[in-house]
Amino acid sequence: MTPSSSAPELYIGLMSGTSLDGIDGVLADFSGPRMVVTHHASAAFAPELRAELLALNTPGIDELHRAALAGNALSRAYAEVVHTLLAQSGRPATAVRAIGAHGQTVRHRPQEFDGTGYTLQLGSPALLAERTGIAVVADFRSRDVAAGGQGAPLVPAFHQGVFGRAGETVLVLNIGGISNISVLDADGSVLGFDCGPGNALMDHWCQQHTGQPFDAGGAWAATGNVLPGLLASLMQEPFLHKPAPKSTGRDLFNPPWLAAHLGAFAGAAPADVQATLTEFTASACVLSIYSYQKNSKSLAVCGGGALNTHLMARLQALCPTLRVVPTDALGLPALQVEAAAFAWLARQALTGQPGNLASVTGATGLRVLGAIYPA
Repeated sequence: MTPSSSAPELYIGLMSGTSLDGIDGVLADFSGPRMVVTHHASAAFAPELRAELLALNTPGIDELHRAALAGNALSRAYAEVVHTLLAQSGRPATAVRAIGAHGQTVRHRPQEFDGTGYTLQLGSPALLAERTGIAVVADFRSRDVAAGGQGAPLVPAFHQGVFGRAGETVLVLNIGGISNISVLDADGSVLGFDCGPGNALMDHWCQQHTGQPFDAGGAWAATGNVLPGLLASLMQEPFLHKPAPKSTGRDLFNPPWLAAHLGAFAGAAPADVQATLTEFTASACVLSIYSYQKNSKSLAVCGGGALNTHLMARLQALCPTLRVVPTDALGLPALQVEAAAFAWLARQALTGQPGNLASVTGATGLRVLGAIYPA
């Protein structure tokens, strides 16, 4: 993956996902035959911003006002990551063609209520353009929803370009707050959909009982025992058994949902619940994998879940016929994949090319995604 000798074609991608652990940003060069990530930067959310973004996932008092201010704060944090990337690279802002900024999803309800539904990502792309002096592409999901699609996942088209292999079926599993899978078929076709929860429930339980934002390496979960009755209850969630296309978020997999399932297990040890939630995430992913694996030999995992050693071990144990590896093994580090996807989506928008796949989202056709805010 060596850049060509031609002039760089640089884009920045920014991602803050449903795990609410912070921002990942990449500087990517598209001038060669394959995209190359030249620099990566990340930043944790300030505690008060993280708390507000989490609170805005559910209805509350004065939420329009609060959402607008949270979007401004998020864009200022995005701008700091952009400035870090520019400093690392020694490049001026004028060298970057555009920033792809996903924003923070606080509602995701496609096809509901009026038949179209909606998806909502907080952020102020105009403020980000002002703060960086770079064109910004944002609001990637709503056009797909308007075209009858789920608006998610959007990464499978990017996965195909980066991880696809001629004559080989490749499975790519992204585990952020929510998990989603891309099935890159040997014949060139692509499927993709949300599997269910990723880190969201595990992180919530860990925060509640240990004060830590996440279970580093899955070490706490590894000390507990899986509760079969609780796991069986969680696995009965209808979303897990729906056919694709499908997508989900914290609108479904949230603390009240978990509390409803925990009612019969009120005396369970917290470590045992954590072990069960980890097993639930793995089992929900494996349910999807075995529905669509098509004789693949490996499963490449990206997102924060790839750093959870215990979760990766459970995936391997539940998928003995597959080699479970982080996407680093395919040439792109696990924490860079989603941010790189939004750099790619920004480029697709600026060049007038579609960013969705109807086979993934269920939209009526290919669409150019994103709204452009010029520098």
